[in-house]
Amino acid sequence: MRHSWTSSRDLHLDLDLAQPGGRRAALERALRDAVHDGRLAPGTVLPSSRALAHDLHVSRGTVVEAYAQLLAEGYVLTRPGAATVVADAAVATPAQQHSRERSPRVRVDLRPGLLDLAATFPRTEWLRAERAVLRTAPDDAFDYGDPRGTPELRAALAAYLGRARGVVTTPERIVICAGFAHGLALLSRAFRSMGVDTVAMEDPCLPAHRAIVGDQDLSVAALPVDEHGAQVDALEHASALVAVVTPAHQYPTGVTLLPKRRTQLVKWAQRNDGVVVEDDYDGEFRYDRQPVGAVQGLDPGHVVYAGTTSKTLAPGIRVGWLVLPPRLVEPVIEANRHGGATPPALQQLVLAQLLTSGRLDRHLRRLRVGYRTRRDTLIAALSEAVPLLEPTGIAAGLHLLLYLTSAATTEDEVRTTAEKHGVALAYLGSHWHQPGAHEQGIIVGYSRPSAAAFGDVVQDLVGILRSATAAS
Repeated sequence: MRHSWTSSRDLHLDLDLAQPGGRRAALERALRDAVHDGRLAPGTVLPSSRALAHDLHVSRGTVVEAYAQLLAEGYVLTRPGAATVVADAAVATPAQQHSRERSPRVRVDLRPGLLDLAATFPRTEWLRAERAVLRTAPDDAFDYGDPRGTPELRAALAAYLGRARGVVTTPERIVICAGFAHGLALLSRAFRSMGVDTVAMEDPCLPAHRAIVGDQDLSVAALPVDEHGAQVDALEHASALVAVVTPAHQYPTGVTLLPKRRTQLVKWAQRNDGVVVEDDYDGEFRYDRQPVGAVQGLDPGHVVYAGTTSKTLAPGIRVGWLVLPPRLVEPVIEANRHGGATPPALQQLVLAQLLTSGRLDRHLRRLRVGYRTRRDTLIAALSEAVPLLEPTGIAAGLHLLLYLTSAATTEDEVRTTAEKHGVALAYLGSHWHQPGAHEQGIIVGYSRPSAAAFGDVVQDLVGILRSATAAS
């Protein structure tokens, strides 16, 4: 008979004591299977032989002998006086082996949206804020609470976004989500429930965002982008009543929406009783001019403002927010009840502490100085070494775009050279709504490499671009 046993360390094993070979062989098979299936990952601490024997109702000698056999086979590691752990070199699952075979070796990661978390996540400030929260927060702060998010964070965000980004709102109109992707999914469900069937999205834009909208059975209409941002005129000829835009720093081109078009966008929403979703994904990072205020400030009744901590703190914090027109608050909350999740209360309360104490502002000022230095270093090197590749979108954010038209090379040629050198980049081609004769380009994120290694990384990139353009 097959049983599922749970040890004192919550170790689940599918153990069949009736199989031939005795109890020791059955235990060995069960442990091997758990490693092969990925249920016991490398580094997992196994129960002591005494505890496992007690839980499985077998002799301790049976467990000791099974562990010894697995040690000989390389599945586990043991040291005198220390716990038995699953070895790093344990046999990989077929899926893991396939992944290792197919994934190119990445030595330098210059894809956009990635951070040097060792340097940019403010551990000391976060810990200080967390201690303050745990000392002062009432017990009911950790209950299920308001589906919009904790009152403390919504109040702190209303004040911060008003002074830093020109957002006009109250805490009651803010819903906390787990990042922009989650927020876009909630909005898409809400729009669908309200009878919307088409959403306009910038062309080019992030493919994952198009997929999120499409997953809610909404059609996606292309909103062309030029050197002045989204071509708002195109909305007049589209059937969409919702437009998703990145006006402060368009992704991936990096252009800023022209003031005239910002006004035009709001007037379109007013005339059609439509909704603009403003993704302010890196609005805190502007270098060469005054920050561009949020479009939401022009008409809080027709614009959704979305932001996250993914660039300012860390993606793993998983906290974002939607500043909603009044008519969308309940539909978004309802969408969250049926397929979403509010981030943990502790995360929200700590972020509120960072906002109200001014520590987040100081943290952002430090980041801006460091990122501007990186950007300037990168632009100077590109200008000297590959002048044909003029960077765009450099006034703000954490990435730049290099169009390949004047260099007479292709994305595939650059990709081949980059992968050969272990350098990961992003490419413009996948961001267009439809494949075809679109402009090609390289999207370079400069926030991931460490400051100490950044000079060498820039030289690696320059060498790759020289090689690719010379070969064309």
